[in-house]
Amino acid sequence: MKTLIGGAIAAALGLVGLVIWWGQFLMVLAGIVPAMLLLGGALAVYLGFDELKDTWKSDEAAEPVPESSGGEDVEEYKKEIDGLKDEIETLKKE
Repeated sequence: MKTLIGGAIAAALGLVGLVIWWGQFLMVLAGIVPAMLLLGGALAVYLGFDELKDTWKSDEAAEPVPESSGGEDVEEYKKEIDGLKDEIETLKKE
């Protein structure tokens, strides 16, 4: 109940203050809006550039690996995966 009464009083005082100091409110608003646009635009440029750098890195990472450097490793990994699958199945049965 105290919060409701306090909120109503604060809203009424804010409305009265806004009516009384309308000119000063517009002057502050005129100063804040360009600053917010400048800061928001700078943040958007920074985030866009950061995203662009991430796409450049992912493009470099997606380059194909030469085929001669991994054929034997693939077979070893397949055998290891099959062994792990068998081990999982035996653990499930227990």
